[in-house]
Amino acid sequence: MQKGRIHLKRDRYPTLAACARSWLRKALPALLLCATVAHAAGAPLDAEFATGLKEEGLAGAVWSEVLPDGTVKVGASGLRDAARQIPMQADTRMQVGSVGKVALALGILRLVSEDRLTLDTPLQQVLPELALNNPWQASDPVRIRHLLAHTSGLDNVRFWQAFSLKPAPDTPLAAAFDGDRNLLRVRARPGSRYAYSNMGYGLLGMVIEKVTGQPYERYLDAQLLQPLGMADSTFAYVTQMSTQMSTQMSTQAGAQADPRLAMGHFEHGVAQPAVPQYLRPAAQFTTTAADMAKLAQFLMGDGKLQGKRFIDLALMGALSEPAGTDAAQAGLATGHGLALAVRDRHNVVGACHPGTAVGFRAMLCLYPEQDSAFFVAFNTDAEQADYERFNRLLLRDLELPLRAPAPHGTPAPTVENWQGVYVPSPSPMASMAWIDAVFGFTRLKWDGESLFLIPFQGEPKELEPVGGLLFRASDRSTPSHVLMQEDGKHVLSDGLRSYERASMLRMLVLWGSLALGAAGLLYVLVVGVWRAARRSLGRGDHLFAPLLSLLALLLPLPFFYFQSYLRLGDVTIASVLLALATGALPLATAFGLARCWRSRGTAAEAGSWAKWDWVALLAALQLLLVLAWWGLLPLRLWHL
Repeated sequence: MQKGRIHLKRDRYPTLAACARSWLRKALPALLLCATVAHAAGAPLDAEFATGLKEEGLAGAVWSEVLPDGTVKVGASGLRDAARQIPMQADTRMQVGSVGKVALALGILRLVSEDRLTLDTPLQQVLPELALNNPWQASDPVRIRHLLAHTSGLDNVRFWQAFSLKPAPDTPLAAAFDGDRNLLRVRARPGSRYAYSNMGYGLLGMVIEKVTGQPYERYLDAQLLQPLGMADSTFAYVTQMSTQMSTQMSTQAGAQADPRLAMGHFEHGVAQPAVPQYLRPAAQFTTTAADMAKLAQFLMGDGKLQGKRFIDLALMGALSEPAGTDAAQAGLATGHGLALAVRDRHNVVGACHPGTAVGFRAMLCLYPEQDSAFFVAFNTDAEQADYERFNRLLLRDLELPLRAPAPHGTPAPTVENWQGVYVPSPSPMASMAWIDAVFGFTRLKWDGESLFLIPFQGEPKELEPVGGLLFRASDRSTPSHVLMQEDGKHVLSDGLRSYERASMLRMLVLWGSLALGAAGLLYVLVVGVWRAARRSLGRGDHLFAPLLSLLALLLPLPFFYFQSYLRLGDVTIASVLLALATGALPLATAFGLARCWRSRGTAAEAGSWAKWDWVALLAALQLLLVLAWWGLLPLRLWHL
């Protein structure tokens, strides 16, 4: 392998016979994939894409493939605009969301290569005005490398940063970090754990602006995309031609409207034009399939352009190499480098980055040892669609050699000590930490031969030991999980997610709180409505105020229905009503409980319902107080 390229260890596994032996040993998926490779001469890729788009309910797609001889193949299928039935073209421009992070990371590495910045430069040295709350500041400040590799410990994104129609195309990047002193709270020691952070890349955009003295879009377009020959790509805000549905005519949607840009869609072909966003460095990037092939070729190279050094060789080698995290130091090679993450799928290991934008999905994958790569983008963001089927088609078309699963190894004798219940740490979104703890937990069980991950939501996974505390999931070919002990805590990591073992007592308290609270609220609703139907629910009834407060939760629903979901993080009639209703609920419940206390022992309350009212209201109130403690009540979407 050429020195300086993305480093991916690989064992060749090219033959059907070898695939069959692998299946006899363990994995049926490997055999299925071998059959797929054998079928490579079957239906043309274009036809299979067309069939897949129709079956998955997607409008259209563009893709490009980089072949070992340097050839680039570009394709397109489906519709660029479903409403106007405009066909997708190979040169149609697409919005690729977080795939743009790869290009932005290269922009930062360009500044490092020019000695205008270093990977170890502390963030606050460049942006001293930031209200960064880092408990490890003295020993472990947040550095540029941490922002690139998503190991800064910062939160991912807040509702108001992602779902808002307030920002304009030129809104200052600093506006995404105003107003909340806890917004930039570091939740894990910088460098220790991977935690995806759109905020981190928003800060990198600010770093570029501070170092270069110009908008990050202008700098990257001129100093990165232009030298790479990506003439059809831009970091600037671009939107679609708006469609007049009544006349099927189109008009310009402002100065940023581009007739070559595909229209974004959701399920059932619902169109959604692009909108400006606060954290635009994290997700605002418009490109074409051909331009992404050029980017892929550069990423698999040695960092030179026209024989001159553009990105330092050492930096190119670190693009997808996980380094520094506790999981990497424990021997797990899966994780995120400075721009890409190692992706082990379908017995092929590559370096990839996915992306999601409003109405779009995309994926970029590199396979440097085979000098191959693919890029694919869809102008539909549909929750139920199987986008992975198209990745499989492209992998099959590239005819990449399959990889043998890592061999079975002797597990550490202490593996059984890791059994228990694990919760995400840190949570993907800080504001959703209670939800992740209660519903996002997973059980870890050791049966003497295999480790089993049993999530509360999702399918169980069997992890085969490959030696020590490293394990391999049955659908992976390389070690995929590692067990660690940090500061006395038992930790499970797959390189891109970390889980800490929680005490059973804590989990039982959380689950019990939820069960009791839900039962109490259900009692208030059912018994309260029953009493109202019997005309026995007077203003002095214990359940009168709590029931009204519960029913008030319905008030925001029609306003949310007629409001764009892109305004979920804005202060609107719907969000204000929701905040008022959820804020009033614990107060009304406490008021009803106080009525129970004041009326205890009276003749009027001699019936059997009185004690159940008291119990139900107390159970409901404790849950509401727990939610308030975790920051979920009152539910202020513009604050989450």
